[in-house]
Amino acid sequence: MKNPEITIAMGVYNPQPALLERSLCSLIRQRFTGWELLLYDDGSDPPHARKILEAAEADVRIHPLRGEINRGLAHALNVCIRRAASPYIARMDDDDESLPERLAEEYALLERENQYGWVGSWALLTDGDGAWGVRRVPETPQPEDFLLNSPFIHPSVLFRRTVLEAAGGYRTDPALRLLEDYDLFMRLYAAGQRGYNIPHPLLRYREDRAALRRRTYGRRIREARLRLDGFRSLGLLRTATLPYVIKPLVAGLIPPGIRHAADRYLNR
Repeated sequence: MKNPEITIAMGVYNPQPALLERSLCSLIRQRFTGWELLLYDDGSDPPHARKILEAAEADVRIHPLRGEINRGLAHALNVCIRRAASPYIARMDDDDESLPERLAEEYALLERENQYGWVGSWALLTDGDGAWGVRRVPETPQPEDFLLNSPFIHPSVLFRRTVLEAAGGYRTDPALRLLEDYDLFMRLYAAGQRGYNIPHPLLRYREDRAALRRRTYGRRIREARLRLDGFRSLGLLRTATLPYVIKPLVAGLIPPGIRHAADRYLNR
């Protein structure tokens, strides 16, 4: 497509074919049609790489890219930002699905509300049995909202490209692996940028036991360090907020089954 209004950035590594297919179909079904998808294969093994190319044949607006070695999501997204042909860049993961109105609603809001650098939404939480809850995030997040968790659901977000470029994109430091979005949003807020969340679900976000297993204790140690630096940059670091710095370390001591049950209770 010539001059698309939105570039969707998706980094994939050895994806599950059925989930990737559903994710791509959810984009093809969007009411907003002026998009391109940059589908970046981040060094997948050959059988998966073939499946990614086959999946990309579903629509002429899907453009496959490939890196020969796995360098992480931040690198993949930075490549997509540089190659984008659009003034807006949407995030999407290969195991999530966008609801049909997502791009249309987010595009309309950014066209109307110049004070926001990006827009996200709430999300339906899903697993292999379907939707089981709703993740709600603040409509107009303030710096204090970063204390508990990131107040934005990364794969639900549509950015102004200029905002991402001014921030230098995603940081590729290995210490930020799997934390790239939390770091980016705190850096954006520290620079005076602000985002908005549409207060209803526009994304089906996969959150199952496998997602909990990916949150290793090493990742939680890295998150505590990021919180220390990020809270300092936002002017939030003081004695009263230190429990939020060590929150991921404490959470990592709770058995996964209990964490999973608590997550389901809190997001009903």
